[in-house]
Amino acid sequence: MIRKIIHIDEEKCTGCGLCAHACHEGAIDMVDGKARLVRENFCDGLGDCLPACPAGAITFEEREAPEYDSKAVSEAKQKKLLPGGPSRLAQWPCQIKLVPVEAPFFAGASLLIAADCTAFAYAGMHEEFMKGRITINGCPKLDGVDYSEKLGAIIRRNDIKSVTIVRMEVPCCGGLQMAAQKAVMRSGKNIPCQVVTISRDGRILG
Repeated sequence: MIRKIIHIDEEKCTGCGLCAHACHEGAIDMVDGKARLVRENFCDGLGDCLPACPAGAITFEEREAPEYDSKAVSEAKQKKLLPGGPSRLAQWPCQIKLVPVEAPFFAGASLLIAADCTAFAYAGMHEEFMKGRITINGCPKLDGVDYSEKLGAIIRRNDIKSVTIVRMEVPCCGGLQMAAQKAVMRSGKNIPCQVVTISRDGRILG
């Protein structure tokens, strides 16, 4: 059938991964450092991914494509919440205190800086945030340190494409957010940075 569907210009794509996160239907994956529409029947044609792309690499087009399959999307979302699903942790170690400042896995990475508790509070953490990203995590209250210096070194000394900060709504997570944002600002690099807050009952607040 002929319908409206997204088109990703791989030449413009910087590989930041923000569109893959913004696509709640799971139609986009990161493949070889580029965003690709890998499940055409999962694309609803509404374009939640368009405003998330800082490079303007995503547009609409009308062409022959499979019909949007809401049932398949729903089933896929349910499977993500079942025990035994695939881990999306792409490297080891992952704790901010333990991860090296320079490592091959940081090359061209979309970086996720996550508060420790988010993985327990939010059921879709692996699929919605960790997938396609390099994950580092910590808790400034427990570690008793200011992460900004180390995070700044990681961002300065590696080719980081984007930074996503996932924190809890509790006040102590403000320290992680401030440290991460300070690190991005001090790096002198123009890197897309977004903050997502998780509620104590497992909802995305923004």
